[in-house]
Amino acid sequence: MKRLQTMSLGLGVLLVMTLPLLAQRGMRGKTDITLSGKTVSINYGRPSLHGRTIQQMLAMPSPTGKFWRLGANESTTFSTGVPLAFGKVTVPAGTYSLWAEHVGNNHWELVFNTQHGQWGTHHNPQLDIAKALLHEEKVADSADLVTIKLTGEESGGRLSIQWGDLMLAANFRAQ
Repeated sequence: MKRLQTMSLGLGVLLVMTLPLLAQRGMRGKTDITLSGKTVSINYGRPSLHGRTIQQMLAMPSPTGKFWRLGANESTTFSTGVPLAFGKVTVPAGTYSLWAEHVGNNHWELVFNTQHGQWGTHHNPQLDIAKALLHEEKVADSADLVTIKLTGEESGGRLSIQWGDLMLAANFRAQ
């Protein structure tokens, strides 16, 4: 009897310790590369389409207005140890939250915001420091979970975001 009580208490403690993780109800993803000897990384939540299409998801109103959070739960965090150039836009070394702004048919911008660590629906556009063009394309393979990837070489790379058959991407180089 005493052994059963001890096991029950142990399972109860384990459950209490894991509740914060279960509360986010989603997986987290991470991607990173090294540029000029410094790390560039993204940590993000991975929501699922759950049988819906990306077109249905985009038709739903965003809780942040015209800005879409890139992931789920806690805001997506982008960290870079080296300044990066996305075309003519430079993002200083630092840590940011990432957002996407749908600015028209097939036109998106990647938004870097100095506030990070907040819940993913709390975007303050006054803290945006840079916006870079994202190229949109449709891909043959569909991703049920949001997937963000960094790929690259020593001097530059590519950031891609896929959900369903929608792919958004931007190239960058180390400064």
